[in-house]
Amino acid sequence: MEIERAREDVVVAASAGLSTVAVALLSSFVSGVTVGTLPSLAPLAVYLAYLFTRKGGPYGSVDTPPNWAALAVAVGVAVLAVGAV
Repeated sequence: MEIERAREDVVVAASAGLSTVAVALLSSFVSGVTVGTLPSLAPLAVYLAYLFTRKGGPYGSVDTPPNWAALAVAVGVAVLAVGAV
C-alpha cells in the first residue's frame, strides 16, 4: 500500500471514528438528544462504504477522501439532528 493511500484512509477513518464517538457522547450526556446504538454507528457505515467501493478506480471528481470524510461527519450531524427531534 502506498503511503499516500494509507494517509487518505486514516483521514476518512479518523473522521468517521470521531463522529461516532461524538454522537455516542452527546447522546449520553445531553438530555435532549436520544440516539440508539445502531444509529450512532452510522458514520462507521460511511467508512465501510468508502473501503469497499474504492477498489481500483477510475474515480470521479467527487469521489475523493476529503469528501468521504465530510460525508461521515455530515451523517453524524444528521443522526444527532434526528435524535434531537
